[in-house]
Amino acid sequence: MSRIAMIFAGQGSQAVGMGKDFYENSKLAREMFEKAGDRIGVDFKALIFEENEKLGQTAFTQPAILLVQMIAYKLFKESCPDVKAELFLGHSLGEFSALCASGAIDYVDSVELVHKRGTFMQEACDTIEAGMMAIVGLDDTSVENICSEAQKEGKKVWPVNYNQDGQLVVAGMKSDLISLEQTFKDAGAKRALLLNMSVASHCDILAPAQAPLAELMKSMVTDNFEAPVVSNVTTKPYSTKSKAVELLTEQLVKPVKYKQSILAIAPEVDIAIEFGNGVVLKGLNRRIAKDLKTLNISDIASLEKVQAEICS
Repeated sequence: MSRIAMIFAGQGSQAVGMGKDFYENSKLAREMFEKAGDRIGVDFKALIFEENEKLGQTAFTQPAILLVQMIAYKLFKESCPDVKAELFLGHSLGEFSALCASGAIDYVDSVELVHKRGTFMQEACDTIEAGMMAIVGLDDTSVENICSEAQKEGKKVWPVNYNQDGQLVVAGMKSDLISLEQTFKDAGAKRALLLNMSVASHCDILAPAQAPLAELMKSMVTDNFEAPVVSNVTTKPYSTKSKAVELLTEQLVKPVKYKQSILAIAPEVDIAIEFGNGVVLKGLNRRIAKDLKTLNISDIASLEKVQAEICS
């Protein structure tokens, strides 16, 4: 039997209408929408299926993405109950979905947890102009060196998302990021693109969010892991409540080493399955570890396709 990694994308993978096919064709999906909405007082149908400003706000984006991912995962597990994961892995927010899929936290608790995580993150950035910028076409060391030199000048900028070779996201004060745009381009970057983000994820700016997130996690996470979760911070697997709390709290202020994590697990698995909207990770995986076959489940048709390939 194939060794499988179950993987989950992070913020930025959201889109209006995601999960609608699941909702219209699955009683389980409709029940999950309702229970999740009841927990945090949100009409997820309106939030996800109708054009609105909230879906782009961190506190609502995060639970919306996680909910659709967990519906995709639970429908897959329902149709292929004998398929077990070797590892769970997520990108940033996706690590919380990975934790949930592992069985260490209930999905309704997870929805509340990431809703509050998003709120804590936004509150940490409310009094400042924070932002994030994608640096394309420049090697990691060059980006790291530019950030390091900028920090010596008092600028608040950090490398935060290691997505693939030639694509590294930096975060910090928006004005500092803008001031470095030409520096990145002069060093050889093809693009230095300011992202539509109101928070600066995975850097020191989010330190105030750490304590409240840790307290909340302690009340929700258990030691019931079906398989280990790979940490964004260390690229190593963990399978205890204490490590989950420690590493996911640390993840708020440390970079997401997605590229390094995929390279670490590629020899250990044969297939990765991406759950939820889009194929963000499938695209990254193709460029990071081309021999790692990645499938995706984002609607009923893709679910049936993976079912036929994996479960038969």
